[in-house]
Amino acid sequence: MNNRTKLLSFLVMIFLIISSLTVPSLNVLAETDDTKHPTKIAVAGMGYVGISNAVLLAQNNDVYAVDIVKDKVDMINNKKSPIADKEIEEYLFNKDLKLTATTDAELAYKDADYVIIATPTDYDTERNYFNTASVDAVIKSVMKVNPKAIIVIKSTVPVGFTESVRKKYNCDNIIFSPEFLREGRALFDNLYPSRIIVGTIIDNPRLTKAAEGFAKLLAQGAKKENIPILLTNLTEAEAIKLFSNAYLACRVAFFNELDTYAQVNNLDAKQIIDGVGLDQRIGSHYNNPSFGYGGYCFPKDTKQLLANFKGIPNNIIEAIVKSNDTRKDFISNRIANKSPQAVGIYRLIMKSNSDNFRQSAIQGIMERLKSKGIELVIYEPTLNTDTFLGYKVINKLDEFKKLSDVILANRYNDDLIDVIDKVYTRDLYFRD
Repeated sequence: MNNRTKLLSFLVMIFLIISSLTVPSLNVLAETDDTKHPTKIAVAGMGYVGISNAVLLAQNNDVYAVDIVKDKVDMINNKKSPIADKEIEEYLFNKDLKLTATTDAELAYKDADYVIIATPTDYDTERNYFNTASVDAVIKSVMKVNPKAIIVIKSTVPVGFTESVRKKYNCDNIIFSPEFLREGRALFDNLYPSRIIVGTIIDNPRLTKAAEGFAKLLAQGAKKENIPILLTNLTEAEAIKLFSNAYLACRVAFFNELDTYAQVNNLDAKQIIDGVGLDQRIGSHYNNPSFGYGGYCFPKDTKQLLANFKGIPNNIIEAIVKSNDTRKDFISNRIANKSPQAVGIYRLIMKSNSDNFRQSAIQGIMERLKSKGIELVIYEPTLNTDTFLGYKVINKLDEFKKLSDVILANRYNDDLIDVIDKVYTRDLYFRD
């Protein structure tokens, strides 16, 4: 055997020895991953944020969805969505989710690795503060049942809130993760998130590891790849949420004021917006005029941010809040100047493909028109009552059209094409 053959034989032997050592170690790692207990996650609150996160995470984890409303719980367990959201409806019905809905919070929180708080935090106008009582209640309940669980606050809270409750309850397991979603597209926005942000105690290795783990769970359930993930301090994460929504509200207010200017001066607002949007720094997104920003987030988040600015110089944040009232005043005056006998309100919802009309801008218009003595009638097919806040509800569209001298539509629909001459809308792009 020549030297070259001996060398090749030696190398083959070395390769076989290394292979025999490395393959078993890979198998051990695989066995360790397979035998690790599945992540149990509890989600408190089955609104848009809660149910979208529950469905997202239930693709790969054992998820318990908690709500105090039994009808919601029963619907989820029967694979039906309690809110209007295309993707949530599809996933509940078609996907093999490890999701259990319950009213038994103790059952859900017990042994959970993570408890996500997604309860509502309405804005208290008297205190100029979010009503965070439901968040406090969940924290206390989790600490009693499962003090080792990592509590993830996803409810929108004032800047500084998470730090304050950590001290208030002497609980070192609370982190904050802001949510960036649209009503009616909540699951879609979690499947294709713009970013995942988790606020933690950066110099706390245990809590930072938990925050990283939670971010990975969200990314695992998403369809989008290479999602930007940012770990920040707790208070900075809260500020990111409020400033993000304030900017979006500012953009809505800007194009509404542009539209107001165009109407007063008999200009074509769409032409102006199209031209402005061709500047790539501005873009053609989030530019469709409306009766004002509304919904569950923008009104309360901008007011809370303004309250957080107390004692801090500002002009823009205050202007955003005021501009929304100015827009509603302008719209209602335009309608009143038409001297209608009866004004029809076509849908109370804030946007298309939604069933939610909490804080919808059109309700502010209605209040102003009522104060001017104008009769109002409502067409809202999701309502099963004859009245809403004292206004008459008409469920038959043809009857509604006949009774209305002017029809207000925050978002246009082809249902109105036969009475287009009666319709007043600022929906220039027939979307959103």
